[in-house]
Amino acid sequence: MTRNQKSSTRNSKPLLSIVIPAHNEEQRLPGSLEKIVAFLQEQDYEAEVIVVDNGSQDNTAGMVEDFMARYPFISLIRDERRGKGLAIKLGMLAGRGEYLFICDADLSMPIEEVAKFLPPQFEGYDMAIASREVEGARRYGEPAYRHLMGRVFNFLVRLLAVPGFQDTQCGFKCFRQEVARDIFPYQTMEGWGFDVEVLFIARKRNYRIVEVPINWYYMANSRVRPIKDTLGMLGELLKVRLNDWRGMYLSPPSEGGARGG
Repeated sequence: MTRNQKSSTRNSKPLLSIVIPAHNEEQRLPGSLEKIVAFLQEQDYEAEVIVVDNGSQDNTAGMVEDFMARYPFISLIRDERRGKGLAIKLGMLAGRGEYLFICDADLSMPIEEVAKFLPPQFEGYDMAIASREVEGARRYGEPAYRHLMGRVFNFLVRLLAVPGFQDTQCGFKCFRQEVARDIFPYQTMEGWGFDVEVLFIARKRNYRIVEVPINWYYMANSRVRPIKDTLGMLGELLKVRLNDWRGMYLSPPSEGGARGG
């Protein structure tokens, strides 16, 4: 999008859909949206931004609606149910772009790095996941204990679910549209464990996946609760294996929306 072409029409297909899950993000999201808008206005392609407000108790929705009044390429999905995985699923299935990009509300990865996930750099792959661990990646400001906990969890991920990936939990991921349409109907995890489940499903379908090194900045007000959420995600790792054993990834859930695993 150039400054003279700020939005894609509902009848056109944008190159990029940016999906942002938002729960009580009234304070953090405005700054992130300003940066995303400024970035997109400098691009020569069409894009859309989809904010999924799931169960917020603050004015997240009202704030997004203010942005929508100024920027028609921003839209809002509201759902009273909570869970990052649920929000991601709703947004990814609603996105119209050729490439669907998951973006954390805190924008801990500078939005300029989205170029790494689009052509010509993103070619020959079906899914690209941002990585803070592969060669070329850099972390800034992360406490040592958080990094250690992340590495322990990654060891369990590689042991129990998806071997070979150095960082499954970074909140920035890109999918070709047809791949997202195939994967996300099968997603059942509504919480933080959705990342691993989505990767597990993609692996079962033999999709080509690449880890992309990024610059990542630790945000002190992160919504992740290190101990509680890590234990919860460990339980979801086991649910992924159980779901697979039950054959739940052979056909999508019959009812609408995400289900608990």
